[in-house]
Amino acid sequence: QVQLVESGGGLVQAGDSLKLSCAASGQNFRIRRITVMGWFRQTPGGEREFVSQIMWNGDGVQYKDSVKGRFTISRDSIKNTVYLQMNDLEPEDTAVYYCAAQTGSNLLVNPDYWGQGTQVTVSS
Repeated sequence: QVQLVESGGGLVQAGDSLKLSCAASGQNFRIRRITVMGWFRQTPGGEREFVSQIMWNGDGVQYKDSVKGRFTISRDSIKNTVYLQMNDLEPEDTAVYYCAAQTGSNLLVNPDYWGQGTQVTVSS
């Protein structure tokens, strides 16, 4: 199996920055099958929504419209880690952020693996 472990969440004020990390660990042959990783988020009572993705080769970067220009996704293929740099945070960004990974696809639409989630809270 593959485990995704997130870190970097917290409580910040509007306008501040946070950097989320997600490290993939487990069976190497399964990790090598991962083709795209990224982030979703979910608010209480809300649906889980796509935030950003990056293909393991560095291509295919996509963002939710409301975070474009503020969030930057990147990956370190040596460390099997994906990052989400979040700048100019807004209260509307408050959510539990989930790391996700998928095999055999260029789009993160039906992840095979999920992290446990990390809380991001932005106060106004």
